Amino acid sequence: MADDTTDTKSSNQMWGGRFASGPDAIMEEINASIGFDKKLFAQDIRGSIAHATMLAHQGIISTDDKDKIVHGLNTILSEIESGNFEFSRQLEDIHMNIEARLATLIGPAAGRLHTARSRNDQVALDFRLWVKEELQKTEQMLTGLIAAFLDRAEEHAESVMPGFTHLQTAQPVTFGHHCMAYVEMFGRDRARVRHAIEHLDESPIGAAALAGTGYPIDRHMTAKALGFREPTRNSIDTVSDRDFAIEFLSIAAIAGMHLSRLAEEIVIWSTPQFGFVRLSDAFSTGSSIMPQKKNPDAAELVRAKTGRINGSLVALLTIMKGLPLAYSKDMQEDKEQVFDAAESLELAIAAMTGMVRDMTVNTARMKAAAGSGYSTATDLADWLVREAGLPFRNAHHVTGRAVALAESKGCDLSELPLSDLQAIHSDITDKVYDVLTVEASVASRKSFGGTAPSEVRRQIAFWRARN
Repeated sequence: MADDTTDTKSSNQMWGGRFASGPDAIMEEINASIGFDKKLFAQDIRGSIAHATMLAHQGIISTDDKDKIVHGLNTILSEIESGNFEFSRQLEDIHMNIEARLATLIGPAAGRLHTARSRNDQVALDFRLWVKEELQKTEQMLTGLIAAFLDRAEEHAESVMPGFTHLQTAQPVTFGHHCMAYVEMFGRDRARVRHAIEHLDESPIGAAALAGTGYPIDRHMTAKALGFREPTRNSIDTVSDRDFAIEFLSIAAIAGMHLSRLAEEIVIWSTPQFGFVRLSDAFSTGSSIMPQKKNPDAAELVRAKTGRINGSLVALLTIMKGLPLAYSKDMQEDKEQVFDAAESLELAIAAMTGMVRDMTVNTARMKAAAGSGYSTATDLADWLVREAGLPFRNAHHVTGRAVALAESKGCDLSELPLSDLQAIHSDITDKVYDVLTVEASVASRKSFGGTAPSEVRRQIAFWRARN
């Protein structure tokens, strides 16, 4: 999409009398953007209708010309949506393709549409509208993913599983609590989406090429018609700003990272060595040579999509980092990155929502694993602090000796005889066994945000109220 400050013609060459000959094949190839920016057709037509309506309201064009323009644009919209519109590379971009067709449909009145605007503010408007709509779609999809996790959390508020640090068994938690960790993650992603919508909710149209316009336009009118809070406040920044696109990619990258972490856990959990979950055939594939295999390909592909999204963010940051104000042709390269990342993010959220609802949870396997690795050692240390009055560091040392003894005997802490425990510290009584089960461990973690089933249910209720 090129810098355009003059009225354009519907011919294949758009630069008027400045150039004696048109671009050669290489220039045409590098210059054309219609191959990807045709995705903006609905936004372009919507913006043009709002612009034409405002021009007529301000007496800049006649009502008759406005009516012809609006009717023609709606005709073009129908043609594109029905697949009956022929896009031309020679016309370079979506703006000129639509304008050329409009001239064919309604004649000279089409030439009045571009009054008081440039392709610079036109593409800024189209792209901003598209990103805003995509963010709204992302918000809805994240809400659906959060709902899926809330359902699984409620179902498994009491299902015990091992909690990990360093991928080593740490302390028992509930699967419901683990699910709620992802609710928090995706809740932050959704909050970032909402904040980004608020950030970009300003209308660029009317900034023209970079300096505004001498026509008596009403930018507040077009902003309201297009669903923006207000118009942008600096015409130079307006046509050179792509922060809204970079912010979308940043949000997508963070959300993609969260999706990838979840995908990694599903990959690990579905291995025979863990066996915590099982995906149905809807989200798995087999092997062409090993008939026993059931591969979590959907999760693996979600994990891979994150790399594409990250690449798009880095690409657009790199495109923008050296550009002087205001518009530069480099900015034509912004859209493919955003379009690709949006498609990847949509697919990844949809796939993960499906997997969360689809997976079968092996609660027995999780519970058995929850007690491994002396996961209730901290509960023993806490008991020594509460019941025997030891400072925590001393209790930690005593517990370490108990773990070493259990390890040498090949048994769990709860299986050590009382005499062995008392040999380590004389104040230990048989009441200690009440805290050495995984169920007792999770039930005791009642601090706000803890893993106790009662606290998990409290957080589920909180999120249901705000989801």
